[in-house]
Amino acid sequence: MATIKVLGYSGSITTRTVLCCLKEKRVDYELVVVDPAAGDHLQPRYLALNPFAVVPTIQDGDLTLFESRGILKYLAKKYKGQGTELYGNSLSEEALVEQWCEVEGQSYNSPALAILSQIVFVPKKGGTTDEAVVELNVEKVGKLLDIYEERLSKSKYLAGDFFSLADLQHLATTHYLVTVCGKGDLISSRKHVKAWWKDISSRPTWKKVTEKAP
Repeated sequence: MATIKVLGYSGSITTRTVLCCLKEKRVDYELVVVDPAAGDHLQPRYLALNPFAVVPTIQDGDLTLFESRGILKYLAKKYKGQGTELYGNSLSEEALVEQWCEVEGQSYNSPALAILSQIVFVPKKGGTTDEAVVELNVEKVGKLLDIYEERLSKSKYLAGDFFSLADLQHLATTHYLVTVCGKGDLISSRKHVKAWWKDISSRPTWKKVTEKAP
């Protein structure tokens, strides 16, 4: 079986998520470094694969895919029956996984990244953190996590009592909120969210892809 090529870099939030998924599915891969800081994502060779100039992109034989959430779904479905069953084992479980994946993509990701951007990326570019923007988005994440708290009081993971793609999609952004942005209280102040985060962030696959990360 040909090794999947992952074009990205280990410091990328989305690249780490894809690498974690590959490890959960026990799939061999080759990481081909494409570092935006060095302008690699703007090179014609890369743009021919990903016209949006973001990472990661994967190559699986003749198939090229970009957009990390689409990549995750592809990997979870292609390698069904291998490694961790990230979609569960029934149609109803798959539907719940998809539901909570949508929550992450449509409701959680945007305010969480807004916090990360203001606290980390804006200062790196010489700007000043807008505390009002941070506060607004912390409030948004907090309200959403109140819903998670209720859900996780009834099931170990978001889609049920099994680790799924829905949980995996939360790993990278939440990791940064907790370890880099100093917003760990969003997690620790909610009993069931705290237990969920401790569980999923302790998975060997995730620890492996973040072992040299902040």
